[in-house]
Amino acid sequence: MAKEKPVLNVAFIGHVDAGKSTTVGRLLLDSGAIDPQLLEKLKREAAEKGKAGFEFAYVMDGLKEERERGVTIDIAHKKFDSKKYDVTIVDCPGHRDFIKNMITGASQADAAILVVDVNDAKTGLQPQTREHIFLIRTLGVNQLAVAVNKMDTVNYSEEEYKAIKDMLSNQLLKILGYNPDNIHFVPVASYHGDNVVKKSDKTPWYKGPTLVEVIDTFNPPEKPVDLPLRLPIQDVYTITGVGTVPVGRVETGVMKPGDKVVFEPAGVSGEVKSIEAHHEQLPKAEPGDNVGFNVRGVGKKDIKRGDVVGHPDNPPTVASEFTAQIVVLQHPSVITAGYTPVFHAHTAQVACTFLELLKKMNPATGEVKEENPDFLKTGDAAIVKIVPTKPMVLENVREIPQLGRFAIRDMGMTVAAGMCIDVKAKNK
Repeated sequence: MAKEKPVLNVAFIGHVDAGKSTTVGRLLLDSGAIDPQLLEKLKREAAEKGKAGFEFAYVMDGLKEERERGVTIDIAHKKFDSKKYDVTIVDCPGHRDFIKNMITGASQADAAILVVDVNDAKTGLQPQTREHIFLIRTLGVNQLAVAVNKMDTVNYSEEEYKAIKDMLSNQLLKILGYNPDNIHFVPVASYHGDNVVKKSDKTPWYKGPTLVEVIDTFNPPEKPVDLPLRLPIQDVYTITGVGTVPVGRVETGVMKPGDKVVFEPAGVSGEVKSIEAHHEQLPKAEPGDNVGFNVRGVGKKDIKRGDVVGHPDNPPTVASEFTAQIVVLQHPSVITAGYTPVFHAHTAQVACTFLELLKKMNPATGEVKEENPDFLKTGDAAIVKIVPTKPMVLENVREIPQLGRFAIRDMGMTVAAGMCIDVKAKNK
């Protein structure tokens, strides 16, 4: 059997009309991941609905409602093979009301491709373009490339390409701490397939890689084996003749049979007797592994979903309070001190109270706009002090990024996303 290629998750971001779905559809088609006959069928369907040219978008937007609105609603996961990776595309919706999906999408991404319309150089950058870039920055996606789309509408002009490249570099990327010199800007016409998978003869002035080649320049996610062990619990089972078997995915570090482990915030400890995945015993569990493990000395009632396993010499941090950087994505009114929504971090869901609003920032630049603001509203970025209403594990994002990020939910929607930048530990 051929060695499996590493998996790379790539988020496609950008404004709703920049042609993300068409770009992704073209990537899938030209790399052989979609059947050309399916595309023909969709092409006919699109033409019948008076939406000629939307067939690629139809590939991504499987939901009927999306086809009729011509808008991407949910995140569609699609896979294709590049030379180096088994690529999973996370197609992040552009519309404001669907941005909650963007959080769950971007937080899984190893890299992002921003799709922009070359004509934005004339009209100005779309607010959504700024918002998405700021959001993936906040969510810790550091590898980025840009697809400058719709080059056919400017006659494949190098000048127009340079104009949008300079605008993006100076008005957005540098300000957010990306170095434009390390970012590939690929001139594409996704509908026609120029420079997506196949090199175009219409841009002889462009010597760089095609979009699919750019994906191969991204680095694979590193397995954070050198960080302390953190394994958030998803479920706990009792298995006859075996005992208590917690199940979860290793986020960081390594766990082996014989290890002494501690569960926080439960505060109980035990010894790992065995680890298994897919009914096979494992000699160790590493980041990314979904495992069940039997623990001696811990009862089913002692631990639950949301608890995190670590080693006793560096136990998971139980936060008595923490400072967070957040982005308010959508809120019907305003957020003030005293607000207590539910924080979703790893597998835990805990109501937390906003104790103090410390600073309001400019979401596009990250600079401080206001100290100690009275309230926060949709679109604001801020630094806030938070107190969990009951014990929860949260780590400083600079030390253990995998356990430092969270989404904030209330009223059935994701109202904000953020990361923990400082934590006061109860147990250290």
